[in-house]
Parts: sequence; C-alpha cells; structure tokens
Amino acid sequence: MDAWPITPGELVCFASSLAFSGLFYYLHRRKAKVAARIQEAPKFQVGDDLPSILSETGSGCLRYVAVEGIVQPAEAALTSPYHKELQGVIERLVLKEHRLIWNSLARNWTDSERVVLEQVNTAPFALASPSGKGAVQVSVESPLRAVELPLETVYERFQQTAHGFKDLLGHYLSGEKPKGFLETEEMLLVGSSLTGIGELVLHPDGSLHLQPPTDGAGYFLRLGDWQTLLAELESASSFWKWATLLCGLAAVATLLHALCRAYRNHQLKQEKEEQRREFEELQLHKRLALEPDEELPAGTCVICLTNPRQCVLLPCGHVCCCFRCFQALPSRTCPICRSPIDRVVPLYQV
Repeated sequence: MDAWPITPGELVCFASSLAFSGLFYYLHRRKAKVAARIQEAPKFQVGDDLPSILSETGSGCLRYVAVEGIVQPAEAALTSPYHKELQGVIERLVLKEHRLIWNSLARNWTDSERVVLEQVNTAPFALASPSGKGAVQVSVESPLRAVELPLETVYERFQQTAHGFKDLLGHYLSGEKPKGFLETEEMLLVGSSLTGIGELVLHPDGSLHLQPPTDGAGYFLRLGDWQTLLAELESASSFWKWATLLCGLAAVATLLHALCRAYRNHQLKQEKEEQRREFEELQLHKRLALEPDEELPAGTCVICLTNPRQCVLLPCGHVCCCFRCFQALPSRTCPICRSPIDRVVPLYQV
C-alpha cells in the first residue's frame, strides 16, 4: 500500500469522476458549438427579397440560415380525426399502455409505460411570409430529419381498463397490473409561426427550399422564433459545464485525499523510524555504560522481563516497557491501565 497510496474505492471514484467529466465536457462543447452556429447564422423572414439574396451568393445556396415564416400546405393538408376543424402538415398518433409492475426489491408497484402504436403522417408544406403579403414561399424538405418535431398536442384521452376478480388475481400472480391506454395526437397546424434552421437553396426554377445541412450541422424546425431555441441550447450548455466542473472537483478532491493520507502515513513512518533509532541509541548507551559484571537495572520491562524500561506512555505517564515490546503491542493501549496511547517518548535516566 505504500507504493500505491490510493485505495480501490478511491481509484474507482477518481476514474469514474474523470470519465463523467470528460463526457459532460463533450456534451457542453457540443451544445455550445450548436448555439454559436445558430448565433452566427443569418436570420431572414420569408419575403420577396429572398431569391435575390440567394442569387447574389453565386452558388444559390446559404449553408446555414434561420428562416421564419407561416406554415402553409403545398398540397392537401392533414385533417385531425378527432377535431375536424383542425388541419396540419405533420401528424403523430401515439397509443401507450400504462401498467403497474411489482418491484420485489422495493416491495411496491411502480408505473411503467409501453408504446403500442406510433404513426407519423406528413404532407408537403412551405413557409410563407409572416405578413401575409408576397408570393414567395420556402419549401421545407425532410421535416422528419429535424432534431425535434415542432408539434402541439391537440387530443389526449386515457381509457381505463376494466378488471374483474379473476383479472385481479392474475395480476397479483403475474406481477403486472394494466391501468389503461393513453391515446394522443400531436400536429403541426396550418398557420403556425415556424422557424427553420438549415440549408437554404435556390433551385433553377426559382423555388426556394430549406433542407438538412449537407455538412451535418443540426437541422431545426421550431415553433416561434430562433431566440427561444438559442436560450434552451445555452441553458443546456451551461448545465453540462457545471456538471463537468463538479465531476472534475470530485476527481481532484479524491486525488488530494489520497495524497494527504499518503503524506500523513509517510510522516508517521518517519516518526516511528526516528523513535526506533533514538531508543536503539539509548539502549546501546546504557549497555555500554554498564560494567562487565554489572547486571541490568531492577526496572526491567514488564512484558519481556529482559530489557530495561525505555518508554514513557502518554497521556497516562506509565513507564513499564521497552521500545521493542511497545512496537509489538497488539493494540495501542497501556499494559498497566489499558488507556489509549497517544504518543510515546524515550525515558532518560541519569
């Protein structure tokens, strides 16, 4: 243990803290880069000046821009099966089963859910001018490839499952108790204000298209303006930054604790070595001071009954043993009064 001062538990804590710190730093940098990219991206509203702006670029393409407009269907819109007056361009129907699962360790029932059915329907759509004027529209390509679909919940119903006595008995035997089914419908409604962040391309026929960036940057479709998305990304980046600092501090604290303990052990070892040398010198001096035919003094060690008493045990103050027997004590307690020994000093006799 002297050569390796860190314990296995501290090693696991140090390694895991470093690993989590590296992971959280990666997530922080990733969110920060996306936020910086959105911050630097040109911001436009759909209008008649967009085609001329793209024509001036020479390539007819802006690699990463934010375009704000009103959602308009390019063809027939989707109609909600539950609210006939609602029309949209993206629809997601989800059916989830909610159950109670018996946890044998915690001895209680825990909630669980399972997606039974998920269906996503889309219709071609474009972004029109927020002012309602102008004929220019920006077609939105591959909306399902966006980081998150900009959907609103328009319908939600929970249908509880009816249970009979036999069903309840089977539930307790199997450890699963169905609660019911949750049916939800989410839609991107026609007329919603939408901000798309991606690659804007001018086709030869003069049409504008917003598509996923070819360089792999994030493709965002977001209800509202781009500032809301930027604030969320900056908040997430700040969260991962603080998580990185906390894990890094935990790793540093673990390492410092191990080093401090190793330093204290080293100091204690040095003190014991100095005491050993001091007692050996004292014993040698006493033996040399004795006459050849002179016997050891009467105050011999109460343990070995051979060597003279050399130790003053503190704080009790008993003088009862030699240094070698003190080192061999199974516990650091006084052989006379059994009180704890805080430190030991050599006994000098004149």
